Amino acid sequence: MHTLQHLTEEDLFVLIRKNDEHAIAELLQRNKRKLFTAIYLLVKDRYTAEDLFQDVCIKVITKIREGKYSDDGRFTPWVLRIARNLTIDHLRIAKRMIKITLPDGRDICELIGVEETNREQAMIKGQSCGRVRKMLDMIPYEQRETIILRLYGNMSFKQIAELTGVSLNTSLGRMRYGLINLRKVMDEKGILL
Repeated sequence: MHTLQHLTEEDLFVLIRKNDEHAIAELLQRNKRKLFTAIYLLVKDRYTAEDLFQDVCIKVITKIREGKYSDDGRFTPWVLRIARNLTIDHLRIAKRMIKITLPDGRDICELIGVEETNREQAMIKGQSCGRVRKMLDMIPYEQRETIILRLYGNMSFKQIAELTGVSLNTSLGRMRYGLINLRKVMDEKGILL
């Protein structure tokens, strides 16, 4: 399986069509961190995220075996759509809110990549990240989801639209109104970042 790491996605799908289980495992491994983190950001519980991640893997493997994925070079958005749908189903059942922390317990704000040169800057950054997390919890779910997918998932608005099942304009609108709502929350609460 070590040699599979150097293959392209297209080469892996050639092997998958030949029923090579290691090729499927390699594809999932390449997307593991992004998938798990996206699920975790939505359910805010590590154990639930692990369970959902396993469910996603099983569903992906099943759909590939059934021939329900056409190798069109868009594997990651397809897998993210499955992950999102399973997570949304879980959230509907559990009626939970999201928390914006990473699987290893770090705050999502750590992804911003601001270099800290001293303890004071570290404290300021920590306080700012806490404020951002609280503000994100105050805006509607669809707007929060779009902001997370765009900023954390580094997805294009077209990919977000496809993943969430809305039009491109709706996706752009959710981002716009999400940012407007974040600014309103900042103004209302007197929050400075």
